[in-house]
Amino acid sequence: MQAIEQLCSNLNAGKENNMTKWECPCGYVYDPEEGDTENGISAGTAFEDLPEDWVCPKCGAQKDFFEPVD
Repeated sequence: MQAIEQLCSNLNAGKENNMTKWECPCGYVYDPEEGDTENGISAGTAFEDLPEDWVCPKCGAQKDFFEPVD
C-alpha cells in the first residue's frame, strides 16, 4: 500500500510541475490552466505537451524561445 501512495504522490508532483507558466521574449505568458483556446489548445495542456509546431500567438516565436516563469 505504501508503494501505491508513493507512486500517486510522485504523479501528483509531476502534474504540479507541468502547470508551470512559460514566457515568450515578447511578454506573452502561456498559462497551462488557460491553454490557448483561440489556437485549439485546451485548458490544462502543459507547455511540454504543446504540439512541436505551436508558436506564440502574439509574435510567432517558437517554443524554444520561451522560458519558465518562477
